[in-house]
Amino acid sequence: MSDPDVLTVQADSGETSLGWAVLGDRRWRCTVGAGGVREDKVEGDAATPAGSYPLRRIYFRNDRLVLPKVRLPARPIAENDGWCDDPRSPTYNRLVHIPNDWSHEKMWREDGLYDLVVVVGYNDDPPEGEWGSAIFLHVAKDDYSPTQGCVAFKREDLLELVTLIGPETTINVHSLPANETAPVAKEGDDDMKQFEDFDEQDW
Repeated sequence: MSDPDVLTVQADSGETSLGWAVLGDRRWRCTVGAGGVREDKVEGDAATPAGSYPLRRIYFRNDRLVLPKVRLPARPIAENDGWCDDPRSPTYNRLVHIPNDWSHEKMWREDGLYDLVVVVGYNDDPPEGEWGSAIFLHVAKDDYSPTQGCVAFKREDLLELVTLIGPETTINVHSLPANETAPVAKEGDDDMKQFEDFDEQDW
């Protein structure tokens, strides 16, 4: 069983955005960014940032779902809510009101992907450079197609997940996909193997 306070995300391979998210004894199918998982993420690369990050808060469409009991701060999404994705703006990687002079994406969407959103604490304390913005957990498309850098889940799975996370939960996105993760031989293993093969008759 994995750490109940760490949501671990890992892609299946370098050729797909499909992966798994694990929290405690629960596991859910998910999808990551079209740009893969990168340690050197920048704005607009459609990559999911590798690393460990806190989970900040929840936004949801109260006209489309009933939010279950959660421990993270939560509030409904309004029609004039946006998220700034312009590195030149003083409100970069922040919730903003629309209309807005800076580049932003709308939080009030018709496609249902932002019916439920968990904000990942990536590049937000404070936002810097052009390292990326608007990294969320959100609802996946029916075919689990890649995101623009977020981690997306089936709607029912995300509704379950938000009940299990809290202020102490972190998300850990692995840079290596599952098919490239293998036990690393420890230093000295070869020497020990020599002893395993050793026969006293060799003296």
